[in-house]
Amino acid sequence: MLKDGVRMLLDATLWAADATRDAAIAEGARLLAAGELLGLPTETVYGLAARADDDAAVAKIFAAKGRPSSHPLIVHVPDRAGAEQFVAEGFLQQLPNHAARLMDAFWPGPLTVIVPRRPGVGAAAAGGQDSVGLRCPSHPVALSVLQAAAALGVAGVAAPSANPFGRISPTTAQHVEQEFGDRLTVLDGGACQVGIESTIVDCTRGQPVLLRPGMISIEKIAEVTGISVLLPEEVVARQEAPRASGTLESHYAPRARVRLMRAQAMQEALQSLAEGSDAAVGGVGAGTLTGGATEAADVESIGHKPIAIWSRTSLQGSVPGVALHAMPTDPEQAAQVLFAQLREFDDAGAAEIWVESVPETAAWAGVADRLRRAAA
Repeated sequence: MLKDGVRMLLDATLWAADATRDAAIAEGARLLAAGELLGLPTETVYGLAARADDDAAVAKIFAAKGRPSSHPLIVHVPDRAGAEQFVAEGFLQQLPNHAARLMDAFWPGPLTVIVPRRPGVGAAAAGGQDSVGLRCPSHPVALSVLQAAAALGVAGVAAPSANPFGRISPTTAQHVEQEFGDRLTVLDGGACQVGIESTIVDCTRGQPVLLRPGMISIEKIAEVTGISVLLPEEVVARQEAPRASGTLESHYAPRARVRLMRAQAMQEALQSLAEGSDAAVGGVGAGTLTGGATEAADVESIGHKPIAIWSRTSLQGSVPGVALHAMPTDPEQAAQVLFAQLREFDDAGAAEIWVESVPETAAWAGVADRLRRAAA
């Protein structure tokens, strides 16, 4: 919808009047069918959506994000039948079938499955690969838009996060507006309930591979498939390097520098700052976050730059220019606010963001992954 030539924020929230929400959903579906971009709420993050069966529309996503066209996008579908249009013929009927089991168990929801792609469909969205990532979102607005778009002939919708490539993912409509201004129509579906991107599982080989952790854990995936799940480094060791969205070493990054630190190191660094010491500020040790570590910095180099600290541990001390913020101790709550918190620190002008390292458990794996990439 345009008003005086300017793209609009359309209210599709659950508390909006039915007629208002229905009109917003219908307009979103119309824009997608016309090959236009749309800011689309999902339960994970807001997506920059375009119809996946239109290469010209998909090209607009890559251009708007500044994203390499070889980097595959996830295609969002309204249901299993919608997925069939993108999957190689007969693949989901093969036995055993890990992809079909995962779809049945976790769709609609924050899980993406990588499957062989049907030739001639969604090549641009798949980055030219012979596989494609598919997801059925659980957000009611996203599902309604996908269903309405399908009725207009849209097979599926490619929708990476609605932000410049490599930056912080948006979890509210206002975040999307902050990134794209009046260049994009956005459906406001409220704040995202999951808060980080979907778990991605590669189902194109005999054994499923976890390409990107999320809030559906590797244990839950193994329980459904009945087979152990490989990690990316195990696949690389077999010279079968996977390719998927959101797996670059540096990703989800704010403008401020992110440092991952243990609570004790963070407390010692805070004390050093309070005392005006030039002692080293210790970064997280290797292994505290799986696969990641941040270098140490010295207090003298930080000087009087504003610092935001996000920790689960209560820290002692007060230093001018250093703001202490409490991180939720529950992984689901931490995931829900992670990107919004990083964005808030950026907007407040923080030069550095110190984040307490999170537990090495399956429940925290998605948060740990996003923090490690933000700090890379």
